[in-house]
Amino acid sequence: MSQEVIDRYTNLVNAFDARVQAAPADSWSNAAPCEGWTAADVVSHVVGGMNGVVAGLTASAPVEADASDPVGSWNAASAAALATVASADLSQNIAGPFGPQPAEQVIGRLMCTDVLVHTWDLARAVGGDEQLDQTAVAQAYSGLKPMDAMIRMPGVFGPKIEAAEGDDLQTEFLKFLGRQV
Repeated sequence: MSQEVIDRYTNLVNAFDARVQAAPADSWSNAAPCEGWTAADVVSHVVGGMNGVVAGLTASAPVEADASDPVGSWNAASAAALATVASADLSQNIAGPFGPQPAEQVIGRLMCTDVLVHTWDLARAVGGDEQLDQTAVAQAYSGLKPMDAMIRMPGVFGPKIEAAEGDDLQTEFLKFLGRQV
């Protein structure tokens, strides 16, 4: 299973990277769908998560994101994360939001979902491609549905928005996470 997690994470990181690299230089202060966040804040958040995983896998201190350079912070964090995840023992426990967990779970469940959702957030903020990988959406959505009550805690996701008849899977997923689509 570890290789599947590595491949899925790599694909999602590459999709986020495409949005970062395509973002207009003057778009980093644009409002993001996450309340109170800018496009640069979305990148800093994802970078922080990636740097935390790298620190956990390498027993090092996490590198801080440079809010003034979202592209540079992203480039450094994504390169380090992909290289580290590809060669690390993913059965080892690392810090997760619910305490120590196997790295494979933190990456496969939490980080993959975080990168996926924030790919849309970033794209929306900078006027980029908002289409997400449908297989990744289906996996993340099915994994989050049973945790509905837990993800409504403050600082996780906002109140869900009821899906409308005819909504596609991505729209339904984003509304479940409280996104105005």
